[in-house]
Amino acid sequence: MEKSGVDWGSVAIFFALMLLGWTNIYAAVFDETATGGFSFSTRYGSQLMWIGICVLAAVVIMKVDEIYYHIVAYPFYVFMLVVLLATLVIGTEVNGARSWLRFGGLSVQPAEFAKFATALALARCMSSYSFSMAGLRSRVYAIAIILTPMAVILLQNDAGSAMVFASFLMVLYREGFNGWWYVALGMVVFLFVFSFIWTPTLLLAAIIIICAVMEGVMNGGWIRIVRYIAGVALGSLAICMVWLAVSPATVDYYYSLLAASVLSLVAVGVYAWRNKLRNVLVCVGMFLGSLAFTGMIDTVFSHLQLHQQKRILDLLGVESDLQYWGYNVNQSKIAIGSGGMFGKGYLQGTQTKYDFVPEQSTDFIFCTVGEEWGFFGSVVVLGLFCWLILRLIKMGERQHEAFGRVYCYGVAGIFLFHVMVNVGMTIGLMPVIGIPLPLFSYGGSSLFAFTLLFFVAVKLDSRRRENGEL
Repeated sequence: MEKSGVDWGSVAIFFALMLLGWTNIYAAVFDETATGGFSFSTRYGSQLMWIGICVLAAVVIMKVDEIYYHIVAYPFYVFMLVVLLATLVIGTEVNGARSWLRFGGLSVQPAEFAKFATALALARCMSSYSFSMAGLRSRVYAIAIILTPMAVILLQNDAGSAMVFASFLMVLYREGFNGWWYVALGMVVFLFVFSFIWTPTLLLAAIIIICAVMEGVMNGGWIRIVRYIAGVALGSLAICMVWLAVSPATVDYYYSLLAASVLSLVAVGVYAWRNKLRNVLVCVGMFLGSLAFTGMIDTVFSHLQLHQQKRILDLLGVESDLQYWGYNVNQSKIAIGSGGMFGKGYLQGTQTKYDFVPEQSTDFIFCTVGEEWGFFGSVVVLGLFCWLILRLIKMGERQHEAFGRVYCYGVAGIFLFHVMVNVGMTIGLMPVIGIPLPLFSYGGSSLFAFTLLFFVAVKLDSRRRENGEL
């Protein structure tokens, strides 16, 4: 196994997941009353045909010298951008998104292949001799490669596919991108979510505590954290008490806390300036940026489409509409929950059999796993996905060239994002954004794209093994 150069263990996991995916598609569309036999016109027949095509594609990929993946990286990326732009004009609209191209009876979603093109282009960019993560120009180039197809896909009104490109943040972090940008991104998500749940006063208090913790971690450890939080809390309490004493009838606790925190921020800034604590500027910027973003949340939310707003509000429990906006997720949770520990048995799922869950063979395919295979089967499937992703990361770590490392991490990030979001939305932990579960969801474009992504990584890794570098 080692001498051939191919990581057959990873290949075996990949095809095991592909086979399990096909069996679940068969279960999702199975009709025990049908009199006909096997047919390629059915979804399971069509998916089996695509599996055969993907096997042939995998063989071809493994026969091509890896140098060609370096050569075609930029041309293929530009070609896919042209195709994405063309889709805006001549594409077919499906579920409100103009993201499909039809060629007779064949439908193709270019966004799936744009992920592959972006992974190659990003690997080519970040492996060039002139690239340095410390340089501003290099960082701009790398981020532009990610954001350009993402922006075009957003114009197609396919927010789900566009969000997948955020998975490349994993690559940037591995290559040395400043980790505090990820903290800022996490802060944006935190503020957006909890602005619908908490009062403005409680949200402001949370911002103060988070920024104080950040400052302590960057400049002095837990003793400094406790000191800053206590100082801000005491200062805020004192100012609020004075405000309450001066105007008890008209006091606004939110603005009292805001004023107190700003004054405390000035005090912390003076202290940091005197003690030359430069990192405190990051915390100050985080605080001010958080306040600014909090004031913009209503505007951002109002620009989302109605179904996106409703899905977010339903996910957060702000609204509940089990008959319309929350119907899919509610039925999904019923199906998964009814599977119990070991499931109802293959082809025995009632929620699956009677089509209670919409899109059960595509976006909600994991419901079939949960209902028919139960908790145990779901853990096995998720365990295989985790194993495959970890092996992809290992492939990346054992590469001596940046191209292979960046590419493998990009593929691992794409798989991880798809699995987390797809499974998360079926159990009510993520908003419904309509992205497939890799190798499980019905669709030729998705299956073929994931095959390309994976086997190019295997090919890049195989040369290292052939040279005896274990």
